[in-house]
Amino acid sequence: MANTVLHNESIPSKRKKIIVLGSGPNRIGQGIEFDYCCVHGLLAIKECGYEAIMVNCNPETVSTDFDMADKLYFEPVYWEHLWEIIELEQPDGVIVQLGGQTALKLAKRLHEKGIPIIGTSFDNMDIAEDRGRFSDLLKELDIPYPKYGTAYITDDAMEVAKQVGFPVLVRPSYVLGGQRMRIVINDEELEKAVLSLLKHLPGNKILIDHFLDRCQEAEIDAIFDGENFHIMGVMEHIEPAGIHSGDSHAVLPEFNLTPLIVTTMKEYAKKIAKALSIKGLINIQFAIKDGKVYVIEANPRASRTTPFIAKAYQIPYLNIATKVMMGENKLTDFTFEKKLEGYAIKEPVFSFNKFPNVNKELGPEMKSTGEAIRFIKNLRDPYFRQLYKDRSMYLSK
Repeated sequence: MANTVLHNESIPSKRKKIIVLGSGPNRIGQGIEFDYCCVHGLLAIKECGYEAIMVNCNPETVSTDFDMADKLYFEPVYWEHLWEIIELEQPDGVIVQLGGQTALKLAKRLHEKGIPIIGTSFDNMDIAEDRGRFSDLLKELDIPYPKYGTAYITDDAMEVAKQVGFPVLVRPSYVLGGQRMRIVINDEELEKAVLSLLKHLPGNKILIDHFLDRCQEAEIDAIFDGENFHIMGVMEHIEPAGIHSGDSHAVLPEFNLTPLIVTTMKEYAKKIAKALSIKGLINIQFAIKDGKVYVIEANPRASRTTPFIAKAYQIPYLNIATKVMMGENKLTDFTFEKKLEGYAIKEPVFSFNKFPNVNKELGPEMKSTGEAIRFIKNLRDPYFRQLYKDRSMYLSK
């Protein structure tokens, strides 16, 4: 047999270079929003004089256009493929904040191999992603959060649920689009939820939170450079807490929250960003019940609402955030003039017509496949009034 000769067509340059990890194929729970983030990140990297390298495997997105990055690796966003690319290219660092949860999940492997992660460190990202560690941080910061406990087996989960009180939200760590999250109201439902989670995600730490029923949900997207903190936007959800943020209609700016509640949310967001030593982007989700603000979770990366805010306010937030991550600029180097008259509403896009047998009831596990923007001049708009009227449907259940 003739010897097989392997040929590598990728010739690494001697330039300084940064790799951007994409989000992989579009699917339920993660759509094209993160591709917008990656594209603007690539442009920022080029502007700073680095070679921009894109790793992604979605043919339908702009980030994989042949002329978008200086070099494109059309490969699955898995460690085995990424490690070979890193060994060849020897980059100055890797950006994981722009590709959603798919990219963020590779941060641990990068950290273990000593590969520089651009922006927030792995340990600080892990605190935000590990539900138990994050709740401990909130306790230290004296920030209210739902009672919680952790478990690895069903018996422990039962005991935790008794302590925090039903209803409870059962969820794993490091998951995409609320995968396997369930709201349960008794021991029987809890046992089924935990067994299903252990079957599909073996070894994953299970977090059990007391679920704050019938309360308002809101979120903040922000940038922190280690010294300066900038809030990109405060969004108020139409649907109450319990429905995944990706499936909710979010209104920018907030329309029905008191100034005290908004100020409290901003103060909590800044304290969390400082405590986590965020360098770049962070998204924080809140629940408001009886006038009290609770922190539900923090995502130390671009969220699916980041492009929504950037387009609504006409500010290149992803370009700015990437330069902050790289240490090329401080927030004080930029001006932020928000150009929005009235309100912008994030509309979830569903594909139920393509999946006729899928349960269409919304809950903590995300079912939308994308989002759109609707602009309204004021709250008297018929579309908004109907949305707010429909909110009573969820509250009455």
